Amino acid sequence: MSKVKIGIVGYGNLGKGVEAAIKQNNDMELVGIFTRRPPDTIKHKTPGAKALMINDAVNYKNEIDVMILCGGSATDLPEQTPQFAEMFNTVDSYDNHSKIPEFFDSVDKVASKSGKVSIISIGWDPGLFSINRMIAGAVLPEGVDYTFWGKGVSQGHSDAIRRIEGVQNAIQYTVPIEEALEKVRNGSNPTLSTREKHLRVCFVVAKEGANKDAITKAITTMPGYFADYDTEVNFISEEELKANHSKMPHGGFVIRSGKTGQASKQLIEFSLKLDSNPEFTASVLIAYARACVRLSKEGASGAKTVFDIPLSYLSPKSGADLRKKLL
Repeated sequence: MSKVKIGIVGYGNLGKGVEAAIKQNNDMELVGIFTRRPPDTIKHKTPGAKALMINDAVNYKNEIDVMILCGGSATDLPEQTPQFAEMFNTVDSYDNHSKIPEFFDSVDKVASKSGKVSIISIGWDPGLFSINRMIAGAVLPEGVDYTFWGKGVSQGHSDAIRRIEGVQNAIQYTVPIEEALEKVRNGSNPTLSTREKHLRVCFVVAKEGANKDAITKAITTMPGYFADYDTEVNFISEEELKANHSKMPHGGFVIRSGKTGQASKQLIEFSLKLDSNPEFTASVLIAYARACVRLSKEGASGAKTVFDIPLSYLSPKSGADLRKKLL
């Protein structure tokens, strides 16, 4: 069976994670890395793979089975996913939850016309957590969903801060409020506002002469990212950022608290604890890249989400192996 030929768009933390994940999947092969930076500055680790300008992707339409898009959700993916869906099957990690419906529609319009499959919003949330919320709701129709993220670095939120005028670098931690988490686990089914569940802590390196008050206001009022949360903004030096905030841990919990019968309390919890958020997200992207190619070969087209993908399509194992070893 021929290997799945993969292209990567963007070579930041997520793109590097995808490259590493490809090496752990024997049915996959990296063809090229497409970047806005000079290709000779890309020090990738895959012999035989090419580093190319992003505009060169059009020349590889017949050489790549699926393009994995590793740009940010704030400005990159809204443009790049529809653009690449005209030429390639794609998988992306778009993570602005409130705008996913409109993002889906914009991608679906292009991918349906081009005959390509574009699986959007892949990762752990949105992604694996979304699946667990859906399953738990189906199993416990009388219940309440709770999602807690962190403590950890949110790549999407960090990227959104870095796009603000006057910001040189930044990292953002999402911190669950322990009191709220314990109330949920105790089965009391509290009504919790967005602000009551999480704190967002930002560490920002401002450019020389930048207006820090303006940066703080731009962060704390940013819709879809910070406006609905208590947000703490700390200005530090580039040296402090590199020394104390260079790792990418994350994790979280999806919990559904409900009841069955007359009064039997039931609790479903799915959790993740990650040393590297981008490497784990990349591993999820790779599994869905496999599914994307399988769907394409069956003649599917248009935008898809985790809800539309058969679970068996994520695995390199055959149906017989899955039934024998995992069922």
